Amino acid sequence: MDLNSVSIHDVIHPTAAFSQNPPPSEQQAAVPSSSVSWGESQLNPKNRIDSLDPPVSPLWRIDGCTGLATQFYVVPLFVPDMPPMRFDVFIPEEAATCPVLRQLLDLNVAFHTKDAPRLRRLGISQYIVRALQAWIAESGADEYATLCEALPFGSRIIFETLRFDVRKTKISIVPTYYVERQLLGLAKLDESLGIAPELLPEAVDISRLSIVQELHDSVCLVRIREDRGGDQDDKLWILKALTSSTKYLFLELRNLLQMEPHPNVISRPPYIVTKRCLFGGKTAVVGFILHYHEPGSLRDKLPLLRSHSRLDLGQQLKWAAQLTSAISHIRERGRMFYPDLRLDNILLSASQDIVMVDFEQRGVWCEFAAPEVNAVEYVRLLASDELEDGGPTPNSISGETRAHFAAILNRLLPDWDALQSCEDYISRRPHGYANYNIPWLAWTRRSKRLRWCICLVEFCGAS
Repeated sequence: MDLNSVSIHDVIHPTAAFSQNPPPSEQQAAVPSSSVSWGESQLNPKNRIDSLDPPVSPLWRIDGCTGLATQFYVVPLFVPDMPPMRFDVFIPEEAATCPVLRQLLDLNVAFHTKDAPRLRRLGISQYIVRALQAWIAESGADEYATLCEALPFGSRIIFETLRFDVRKTKISIVPTYYVERQLLGLAKLDESLGIAPELLPEAVDISRLSIVQELHDSVCLVRIREDRGGDQDDKLWILKALTSSTKYLFLELRNLLQMEPHPNVISRPPYIVTKRCLFGGKTAVVGFILHYHEPGSLRDKLPLLRSHSRLDLGQQLKWAAQLTSAISHIRERGRMFYPDLRLDNILLSASQDIVMVDFEQRGVWCEFAAPEVNAVEYVRLLASDELEDGGPTPNSISGETRAHFAAILNRLLPDWDALQSCEDYISRRPHGYANYNIPWLAWTRRSKRLRWCICLVEFCGAS
């Protein structure tokens, strides 16, 4: 079985229990799964990739991937001081349907590989680098640099088809004007967020930022070039920016600016990052700057400490106390819930104290969430199956089943579908909902309190 969004829908998500999987055709049933035709065999010369060795002088670097191995973070090495414009490579699932090619490019492995060193060793990473290398050799590096200045933030490099001959890969650029339309303007940012003007940080144009590394689909490591130069130019910062679902970006910005400081919660953004939009002429907010904590997250730190027998009880108790204090502060002083408690979102400072990050309030995938969260999230997935798949498919659940679960969710959270369909932050949220997290909004105040206790127990167990 190929690992893709279809397998998620038909095997992992609750839709698996209701999918109307069609039976195999007579031809599919008659052919043993182990047999391979000459047309698909790797012994056939036409099914061989010329080379997946890295170029001698690579022009691109792969920093990571997301979207079930359909989005790859690429950094052009030939553009000096490249601003973090987030021009990622997107490979639609229909572009890689050939089983032989999927195997050669390790696409099923890329599906669950996130860290850059391992990802760069996979065939798909080498393929992308070589294909982009040939693309730039044909179009010219200067032309690409000029094109970058004319494209909206978050534009996409699309690999429309994957070929055994990387030079025949069809590559196109899709400008994402809709992303810039969703972004809030700087002029009325305080009014849009509902905060006092004095809480807004200093604005810095994205052209003054240069990318160091793309750490995540929403997080980049950057430097800020000062007008007068100096040591500040070498300081590393974190840029938080989204190229889709921008409503969560501004929700997090609002939450961070409104919340009182706490030593174990990421500090308020010292800068917001702006860009002049190509259409409409507005100066839009594309993201914000956060302080960089070099030690990294507990997800990466804990295994190392355990393997070297350096994880002592006193350290664990200190972190547990700090986490408890931070969560209490978020709830009591920040007046918000925190649905993203996982080791990835707990960083370590230089003094080895914890720092909580990620205040989008988006929640985690149902595969990693607690059962009581999934109880509502599963209902949402079933109620909106057709909506999320972009239309009915052979494996979609029936309309009757969707309607049944939609009615349940409507009782838990009225107008949940209107809330889910809000594409940007400026769109009015029904009933004055403070965020977009349907499972958490559906809970009562008492059940949310219970969730804090469960989260703390889970963390202490993981540590």
